[in-house]
Amino acid sequence: MSGIGATGIILLVLVALLLFGPNKLPELGRAFGRTLREFKAGARDIMDDDDRKDKDSSRAEVNRSENNDKENKRLPD
Repeated sequence: MSGIGATGIILLVLVALLLFGPNKLPELGRAFGRTLREFKAGARDIMDDDDRKDKDSSRAEVNRSENNDKENKRLPD
């Protein structure tokens, strides 16, 4: 299947205009824009949380390995 061309977009706009009317379309566009912006912000927050968790877990692993190295270094008996 090919993508929607210019003709398809024009047809969709005309159908939306007929269904919702010229006064309601700007409101729908604003609502869609707000929804998309909130979705992007939420996705960005989730990605940032995952990055922080990854960094924290890698730091914990480094600290554990440093502690193990210190424990393994003993003077000969």
